[in-house]
Amino acid sequence: MTQRIHREIAAPLRTGLSRTQLWEAADKGLIKCWEIGRQRATRFPDLAQRCLANELPVLGWKGGASRSLKKNEKYGSLKYLAQWQGLRGEDLDIDLSVERALTCSRTKMVVTFTPDRSKYLNQVAEVET
Repeated sequence: MTQRIHREIAAPLRTGLSRTQLWEAADKGLIKCWEIGRQRATRFPDLAQRCLANELPVLGWKGGASRSLKKNEKYGSLKYLAQWQGLRGEDLDIDLSVERALTCSRTKMVVTFTPDRSKYLNQVAEVET
């Protein structure tokens, strides 16, 4: 069974929702992450351009890479993927039952965005310096 979360880029940002409605509803906070990405694209156009160039920059969720690591693959959060889609000005389109791999155009890291939190929670966190 597909659990697809989809919102068109033309949809207005939501307002007046509680924390529970934003983060604990059926979309698991993905719509909020995507909306944050849309807002950040306006405030940080250089970051948006990097995302449009298929870079996976370090954001607030696991998934980005500021440099290549010895192991050229890692897992990332679907929340990262949602924010990245918002930064790119794309529709939100995520299937909660499927993993999706992307390659960073700058670092060549392959990041697999997964609904399985255990795959990325045990990874060493990378901090942008």
